[in-house]
Amino acid sequence: MRKIYPIILLFIVTISLVACSNENEDSTVANDWESTHYDTINNFDGVSMNVKEGSVSPTGLTVIFENNSDKQGVYSDDFLVEKKIKGNWYQVPIIIDEYGFNDIGYELPPSENEEFTIDWDRLYGNLDTGEYRIVKKLLDFRDTGDFDEYNLAAQFTID
Repeated sequence: MRKIYPIILLFIVTISLVACSNENEDSTVANDWESTHYDTINNFDGVSMNVKEGSVSPTGLTVIFENNSDKQGVYSDDFLVEKKIKGNWYQVPIIIDEYGFNDIGYELPPSENEEFTIDWDRLYGNLDTGEYRIVKKLLDFRDTGDFDEYNLAAQFTID
């Protein structure tokens, strides 16, 4: 019986250290990373963005835009990745100093669905395990200079 006590004690200490390590890592990240800028997301009536099942990897994913409205949507190549830490969203830091996106507009016609593949390796590298979301802008485009801008987000998990 005396041989079991040290093993149980070692097990408890190990579990405690791992839990504290993960908590400290999340606290450090939350203190160093910028909090989300998005108070309102997914408010474009009839339009949604979801992650395509089976497409998530540590370096990218595919989203599916669903336009179940009678409005013309337009989206571009730009995106942002955020991580959920202790119930709050934080922007994942970009690992390069200078970057840009192609300035192109992809049409999302009324009553249509579109797939869009995103590779974030050059901006974020490999994402660690955790709960994330991808954020993309989508325009309700009526005419040149006449549009409303919305932010769509889709959550995913890296295991």
